[in-house]
Amino acid sequence: MMDIGAKTLFGPQIEIMDSTLRDGEQTSGVSFLPHEKLIIARSLLHDVNVDRIEVASARVSEGEREAVTRICNYAQREGYIDRIEVLGFVDGKLSIDWIKGCGCRVINLLVKGSLKHCQHQLHKAPEEHLADILHSLDYAEQQGLRVNIYLEDWSSGMKDSPEYVYQMMDRLKDTPIQRFMLPDTLGIMNPLQCVEYVRKMHRRYPDKRFDSSLLLAHFSNIGSCHCCWPQSGCPTTCHN
Repeated sequence: MMDIGAKTLFGPQIEIMDSTLRDGEQTSGVSFLPHEKLIIARSLLHDVNVDRIEVASARVSEGEREAVTRICNYAQREGYIDRIEVLGFVDGKLSIDWIKGCGCRVINLLVKGSLKHCQHQLHKAPEEHLADILHSLDYAEQQGLRVNIYLEDWSSGMKDSPEYVYQMMDRLKDTPIQRFMLPDTLGIMNPLQCVEYVRKMHRRYPDKRFDSSLLLAHFSNIGSCHCCWPQSGCPTTCHN
């Protein structure tokens, strides 16, 4: 992820989030052992100085739990712990407890960003899904976790059910969510469409922080690389 955010004396500040260590479609056919994940995490944080790394999906396996715990122990000792993130799910307390138990402080919560995914994957009405999300947000806050949100299938949502996307945002915009991640889950957008949709989000919610998952190419179903550009630049707008 490249996230161009707050301006400094030298211009916009660029943040990079790397999700290589979250095994999945972004690394198809590749699975890292716990000690390999730790070696890569140390290199990304210390040598490359990446701002944030997403290191796992919650509740995948005991091996994943061991890897995340090792990385978080290292990050805690070296002062990097706030730069470690884990993908979690709207599953009551399960993902949050798993992530906290590993020593991580940031959950990237995966929620449905299109009406189609909400109705056909969860078999729930939008109001039911929102209630579940708000419950997870409350519990994460109680446990001292910071929360970012993945609006899964957001691009399809903006194309086919924008009223659903806005309903979600209207309910979530006043919560303590730090970042709203806008993935092109199925790879349906070209860069110009990404410009159009992200600008709509930015204009409607100008004080919110958005990350877009569309680069010049798609690296995964959810987006292993994310790119945000300044308001006057090319392909997307993110936040002030």
